[in-house]
Amino acid sequence: MDLSRQITKNRHLAETVCQRLIEEIYKLGFPVAEIKHYPNYDDASFVLIKDPYTGEHNLTCYWYDEAKKQRIGRLQFNSDGTFYAEYDVVKPHPTNIRRFVEGVTAWGKAENIKAEAKLLPIPG
Repeated sequence: MDLSRQITKNRHLAETVCQRLIEEIYKLGFPVAEIKHYPNYDDASFVLIKDPYTGEHNLTCYWYDEAKKQRIGRLQFNSDGTFYAEYDVVKPHPTNIRRFVEGVTAWGKAENIKAEAKLLPIPG
């Protein structure tokens, strides 16, 4: 299957996953202007990556910073219908001074999407 067909085929689920990642960021309580970039399917760079186990090509989407130099997120669709997404936040938690927000993740299948923030303790 070619890249453009994969992008179209996965659009609805990808947009749902992006919205779920955004909701996880909102739940943390950041002021609106604090987060400059949110995951948007149309802003991603797309590649097909061959799965060494199944031999099938999986659509992988990458998000980059404004300068297009640093990757800030990834969404991969697997041949078994599952997906995994991660998106960087990289900021101190807005309401818990003992936590740092590394990013948010989402995983699962279309009918069962799970998501959570990746929090790290701040030493000291």
